[in-house]
Amino acid sequence: MPDQERPPSGPSGRGDRPAVGCEACQSVIDDESDRTVSFLLLDHLTIPVRGCETHLDRFSTICGLTTEDAARVLDHYPAGGVACPACRNARYDTTHPMVAVDDGMVVVTACPDHQSQILQRFDTGLETHQQLTSSLDGDAV
Repeated sequence: MPDQERPPSGPSGRGDRPAVGCEACQSVIDDESDRTVSFLLLDHLTIPVRGCETHLDRFSTICGLTTEDAARVLDHYPAGGVACPACRNARYDTTHPMVAVDDGMVVVTACPDHQSQILQRFDTGLETHQQLTSSLDGDAV
């Protein structure tokens, strides 16, 4: 997110991270320990992510619109581990992208290549969702 779009930081001590409307997401984002990491399983990707359960589920549902398989979120370390060494060793900090999901945020704690892939999947999933819902609303023929 470009600097001009970020709200000014206040006395909360959050630095340059934007405020989040969902208190549960904010709590997870503020907790920098490894216990708040979940894992998005999508096709061959295992992506470490942070956010509340509701917004992680919404994020995975939207990303899941880009695949024939179901996307899943695990609240524990996956049995097969994280295949990408860079994702496995990525540590949470403020440089990771924060993705707005409704009134919450999901932080993608992965290597730059996999961050890019999952963010493209999310954008494509949003476009697909908008097309599906507009046709249901009668806007499209």
